[in-house]
Amino acid sequence: QVQQALLALTIPLETLQAVKGRMMQAMRKGLSRQTHAEASMQMLPTYICSTPDGTENGDVLVVELCYTRVRTLWVTLLGDGNQNPQVMYKIFDMPSDVTQGTGEALFDFIAQCMRQFLTGIGSTQQHLPLGFVFPFSCKQTQLNKAELISWSKDFTCSDMEGKDIVELLQSAINKQELYNVEVIALMNDTVGTMMTCGMRGKPCEVALVAGIGTNACFMAEAYEVETAETTSGQMCINTEWGYFGDDGSLSDILTPYDQHVDEESSNPGVKRFEKLVGSLYLGETVRHVLIALAAKKALFGGTSVAILKNKEVLKTQQVLAIINNEEGMAEARRTLEALGLRPSERDCCRVQQICRVVVSRAAALSAVGLAAILSHMCQSRQLERLTVNVGVDGELYRGHTRFGEILKSVTELLAPECTATILPSEDGTGRGAAIVTAVALRLAAQRREVDNLLAPLRLSRADLQRVQALMRQEMELGLSPEGNANSSVRMLPTYVCGTPNGTERGEFLALDLGGTNFRVLVVRIEPEGIRMASEIYAIPTSTMQGTGEALFDHIVDCIMDFQLKQDLLEQILPLGFTFSFPCQQLGLNKAVLLSWTKGFSASGCVGQDVVQLLQEAAERKEHFGVQVVAVVNDTVGTMMSCGHDDPKCEIGLIVGTGTNACYMEEMKNVGTVEGEQGRMCINMEWGAFGDNGCLDNFLTDFDRMVDEKSINAGKQRFEKLISGMYLGEIVRHVLLVLVEKDLLFRGKPCPKLQTKDIFQTKFLSTIETTVMGTMVLMVPLVWGSDGLALRKIWSILQDLELQANYEDSVLVREVCQTVSLRAAHLCAAAMAAVVEKMRESRGLTRLAVTVGVDGTLYKMHPCFSQHLQQMLQDLAPNCIVTFLRSEDGSGKGAALVAAVACCQAESQGQP
Repeated sequence: QVQQALLALTIPLETLQAVKGRMMQAMRKGLSRQTHAEASMQMLPTYICSTPDGTENGDVLVVELCYTRVRTLWVTLLGDGNQNPQVMYKIFDMPSDVTQGTGEALFDFIAQCMRQFLTGIGSTQQHLPLGFVFPFSCKQTQLNKAELISWSKDFTCSDMEGKDIVELLQSAINKQELYNVEVIALMNDTVGTMMTCGMRGKPCEVALVAGIGTNACFMAEAYEVETAETTSGQMCINTEWGYFGDDGSLSDILTPYDQHVDEESSNPGVKRFEKLVGSLYLGETVRHVLIALAAKKALFGGTSVAILKNKEVLKTQQVLAIINNEEGMAEARRTLEALGLRPSERDCCRVQQICRVVVSRAAALSAVGLAAILSHMCQSRQLERLTVNVGVDGELYRGHTRFGEILKSVTELLAPECTATILPSEDGTGRGAAIVTAVALRLAAQRREVDNLLAPLRLSRADLQRVQALMRQEMELGLSPEGNANSSVRMLPTYVCGTPNGTERGEFLALDLGGTNFRVLVVRIEPEGIRMASEIYAIPTSTMQGTGEALFDHIVDCIMDFQLKQDLLEQILPLGFTFSFPCQQLGLNKAVLLSWTKGFSASGCVGQDVVQLLQEAAERKEHFGVQVVAVVNDTVGTMMSCGHDDPKCEIGLIVGTGTNACYMEEMKNVGTVEGEQGRMCINMEWGAFGDNGCLDNFLTDFDRMVDEKSINAGKQRFEKLISGMYLGEIVRHVLLVLVEKDLLFRGKPCPKLQTKDIFQTKFLSTIETTVMGTMVLMVPLVWGSDGLALRKIWSILQDLELQANYEDSVLVREVCQTVSLRAAHLCAAAMAAVVEKMRESRGLTRLAVTVGVDGTLYKMHPCFSQHLQQMLQDLAPNCIVTFLRSEDGSGKGAALVAAVACCQAESQGQP
């Protein structure tokens, strides 16, 4: 009979494995928004998203609500890695009527303890942050806002459930006139344990408490915590695993003894897992086993055991003392005799066996819970192997060595893919609460500094409306003959007076010069569609910044090479020349270069007709197969290219290395060209918007630093806020200031970050792809479900010789998002000015128009296009704007300009 009882309390490994699987399923249900309400494990967000970095310092007050007492602590952190915090504390015994009275009385008692403690230590501090350890189930919506879900551990204070615990405590504190005390953070004892054990230079990501009650917490991937708004990074989850099994999932391991314990408890049917594991109940379980065996005369020789029918006559502390190998038998005899029983030697031995198996079962089930958490973390981070530190506290763990041994060994059996290092909590949860509070203060202070630093880069809707108005003003100036010279937006006529209508046919050459690469194309426009062949040629930096003759000689060499490869040397084909630099167009095939941009500075070109420069280079090379019909910039080429696919395409936009826009303006508004009828494409050259100082109020110190270090200081000011050539530099300057203010990379010097252009704009696209990635705080890193993307962030920072932790990576991403969002919104404000002007010029209530768009920033950045389009819709609500990506660059557009020009010439009888 004794063996049967022992066997009933012993859970086979296969069953433990099955229970682990059920617990993992319960965890997933608790994390899901859809199934959270029905989950037995509530998986409550704690809003603790960071662990200590060791810089925390200052004084923190902690109040820890325990089972029968209140502990108050004054913790001084020295910023020394939290190795040697100074701690003063006092323990106050709590009368039983307080735990079962009103909620107001409970919090008044806690506040009175605080007042007495502070008076005793002579505190006169002006502002005192408080961390509150509250070991009961709460629905937390902020670090300092939590509603009580339910009491446990024999607490039954009235009028409390559903109330904000922090608000109640703060009110009680204020009643004591402790107005300098502010509740900063609320957490349970498990979270405090995790933070305490994370103070040894190693991150602690899991904690479990095996004491009067039981619970566990862990750092979950924030994206999977659907009940919280956070989707990025990590968040500590309070599992409330004591409730596991309330849905019947533990029915196969519950014994009659467990049923009796549950029935006699203050909350029958609730916290079934805790009643198998928590020390509040283990003595009761042993008591019911002894009653059952005595009734079967397997113990105490059939003598009366009526005393055992009294609840709580056998304490868990006595059970732990009995299973002590050296003195356990003697302790068993003393305990039983104190109850008036007369145990034999065999009785004492059997009682010791029963105590041991009850505690061992509790340890094994704790291991089941820990293994479920570890396997969940390993899976959610998509790791082959998880290595993690686990903080442990509670009288069961501290009071019985065998408990810890079973916990570790069974966890290894149930989660062989995980390596867990058990870190015992040395001094309870108080220090951990101080750390949580200090981290919250540090992060809040850092948040304020970061927000202040980034504030000038965050433009309001009113700011953008002002930019829109300024752009409209500059456009009007640029179109008028009187104001053109004073406008920063040049509004250059292109002499392109029509978009493709579908009748164009023939074979055309196209050149596309707009950056470090130069493209030559042959474009065949046929009834079935457009066929193209092209080749890309590099332009060396020495040629870009050498003489104009050398640059155009290189271009002609590339043309001749291409024609030779395409067997076109003997043909004279109409040529469209995409020349993506500011030009004053004097005709469709005559354009005077106004200034170089994008790193070009070839001499002898500014003020010259670029078509003539190309023609002269061809003559020097004795190549006479070049007939330039039209010269356009890449923006016009993009519009024409997309216009072949969509007749509504009357705007061209480039957001790449540089930025520019063009659109079809009413001829009557183009005061710089004769003629009133029809429309003409206007090359805005909006990259220079603001060069006359009209945008100075929107420029930040970072923008000014980027401008000062550029090769064209004071010019292309708008382009330097938007385009791919400069965004990486803006980010770099922001990061340098953050490092200088000790807000990034722990303030360590970053020599490589001092190098101009080292932080490339393409990094922004990579970094901003990681909206849901996760990793742990310290190297070596552990990656989340979007770990590949975050691995790229870390790789980028590592290549720059920057040792980044998780918080650094999040902050770098925030800077990138802020800079790119501003660029997209400024682009939207400028485009809003364009479409609104088109609508008004045409006398329309609503305008439907398509924008042909090209450029690596627009195409490659994961959010730029979306942010641009959303803000444009907001700023120009009377315009329906469709964006059409140009998939084959501006070369095809140049050929189409040439084709349209040829068609128009033929219709007018011109050769």
